[in-house]
Amino acid sequence: MVGLINWLSQITAVTKFSLRTVPERLGSSASAVFGIAGVVAVFVGVLSIAQGIRQTMVTSAAPEGAIVLRSGADSEMMSGLGREATRIISEAPGVARDAEGPLSSAELFVILNLPKRSTGTDANVPLRGVERAAPRVRADFRLVEGRMFEWGRNEVIAGSAAAREFAGLDVGASLEVGREQWQVVGIFATNGDLSESEIWTDAKVLQPAYRRGDSFQSARVRLNSAGSFQEFKDALTSDPRLDVKVARQDEFFAEQSIVVVTLITVLGTIIAVIMGLGALIGALNTMYTAVSERTREIATLRALGFRSGPVVASVLTEALILALAGGLVGGGLAYVAFDGFQAATMNWQSFSQVGFAFAVTPQLLVQGAVYSALIGLVGGLFPAIRAARLPVATALREL
Repeated sequence: MVGLINWLSQITAVTKFSLRTVPERLGSSASAVFGIAGVVAVFVGVLSIAQGIRQTMVTSAAPEGAIVLRSGADSEMMSGLGREATRIISEAPGVARDAEGPLSSAELFVILNLPKRSTGTDANVPLRGVERAAPRVRADFRLVEGRMFEWGRNEVIAGSAAAREFAGLDVGASLEVGREQWQVVGIFATNGDLSESEIWTDAKVLQPAYRRGDSFQSARVRLNSAGSFQEFKDALTSDPRLDVKVARQDEFFAEQSIVVVTLITVLGTIIAVIMGLGALIGALNTMYTAVSERTREIATLRALGFRSGPVVASVLTEALILALAGGLVGGGLAYVAFDGFQAATMNWQSFSQVGFAFAVTPQLLVQGAVYSALIGLVGGLFPAIRAARLPVATALREL
């Protein structure tokens, strides 16, 4: 026990001495801190894109929400439902109702090509034909500008994310849909979810414009509660008149986000690793310099009876503190620069644009700090070993 206390006291003393000499090596130390800060800022910034997309998808998933597609379809683009099927779905057990009827909306999903405001290049934007229950199925729906489109007329309302990203979606503007001009009469919001990247219109008007007959691609349903899902699913999948796939909204949208989130996460990690190697070299150089400049001090401490363990610990501690400082700076820069930044990217399941906001979450900041600590520990390990193995007699000759 006495030996352990003595060993810990040696570590404390050597570490304090080491940290007091940092100002004498301010240039190399600052270089390591800001190098690691840059790596962490990029690491957190890139991963905040994936986190933002994931949050947009998750926000879309009300716990009492369900979506019905044709059996075997993995996206709305691949699905198809007839009028009779959507009627059966709306009358299934578990579907919530209000004074206006069941909270079920049969919907049609098509793609418009619109120019981006930022670049002028064309991109795919979802145009969704909905039924009257659609705003009530999505509990967070609200108009933020203009008015609701009139049922039976060539009018549309645009989601706030779509209106922000794409030209021609201002209230009063006109869109060419099915070789006819459709007027934008309102902007809506749905608490930042996927619907804000869409344009909505009356499904009955959209069907003839795209020669879809009386068909739809999905049915969005609001259930009495999250616990009503199994009853609802069993009723539909056991009905011989139907051939459908029933999914909870959270599960469905999680599947929709897998491709793009995985792609961004993998690319972001590769970039961070490559940049991290550069920061690691910087950390190694900084700590080797520190050991070289402290050769005589280390030799003196060893001659006074300090063991090699405390010397190793002091070098590693200094490297860790510098790295964590870089991690904190980088995380702070990423938060200021990226959190809430609005952008759009391709949803590879629907081949259309999704508007989202970068999300620098506490979890990402912790990951950035851990990554910086790893760089610091690896960068300090070999210089620490060199310091511990430094022959006392050789080092003392420099006194």
